[in-house]
Amino acid sequence: MSVKVYAPASIANISVGFDTLGAALAPIDGTLLGDTVAIEAATQGVALEVLGPWAHKLPVEPKENIVYQCAEFFIDQLANDNALVGGIKLTLAKNLPVGSGLGSSASSVVAALYALNEYFNRPFSAADLLLVMGKFEGQISGSVHYDNVAPCYLGKMQLILNGKNQVCDAIPSFNQWYWVMSYSGVSLSTAKMRQLLPDQYEKSTVIEFGRHLSTFVHASYKQDEILAFEALKDVLAEPYRAVAIPGYSEAKTALEAMGMLATGISGSGPTLFSITNSLDKAEQAKTWLDKHYLTDENGFSHICRIDPAGVRKI
Repeated sequence: MSVKVYAPASIANISVGFDTLGAALAPIDGTLLGDTVAIEAATQGVALEVLGPWAHKLPVEPKENIVYQCAEFFIDQLANDNALVGGIKLTLAKNLPVGSGLGSSASSVVAALYALNEYFNRPFSAADLLLVMGKFEGQISGSVHYDNVAPCYLGKMQLILNGKNQVCDAIPSFNQWYWVMSYSGVSLSTAKMRQLLPDQYEKSTVIEFGRHLSTFVHASYKQDEILAFEALKDVLAEPYRAVAIPGYSEAKTALEAMGMLATGISGSGPTLFSITNSLDKAEQAKTWLDKHYLTDENGFSHICRIDPAGVRKI
């Protein structure tokens, strides 16, 4: 038996939803923007092969790779249930850049754990698997946040609830929106970008954050895109992170001038997103970003929609 799984890139925060909103991404040209993990039988133990354009950014020692650690955890759990487990070989195709703001670590973790669950006949329920995914992704990002893991796993735009019985739930998205995603080529540490944020905020800022988030969720359910665009303002993270992302402020000004309706930082950056309901505008924005925002050959831009499917076998 063998299985191969794809887990899409994701955008976290979405300006108004710091640690509470995330969405899965699907390029409109059909590109699979995300990591894949394949599993096949092996003689014994766990073997890992890492391929792809970003493989060189990961630890050389397999045991330091989060995908290998996911496999060890899974086999330990099965052994505790007295299941007979043979050896396995995992192949990770690392297609997302590390430290990009595109949910790179979440993509690897979700692909690995979903593939393992499928390979071993689904010992974990969907809800339990999400909790395990959050735990492992948190080992990389520094703390457990589901705004990348949840949409990568479940697709759509996810509102993180962290309730006793429900981690998240999908909210309606605007199907007419195009999300232009542009990764500059610079790698930024999520943990270090978090350190740029203040330990405390003014009460007025917290109130403003709550108003923008609630307005955006309300507008999503009402499908009022004018109100939604008005609400897409980041008062918690962008004021402190923008200066640490080369070219971001200049790009945002240029994108607004060409008529893009909202622009923000994807996750911790440096990837930015810019939204429009016009494909012509999206293509114009992508052309500008390719020319002015990308720093080297490692950068890229994609015109995306929200991915409704999330992780899946391919």
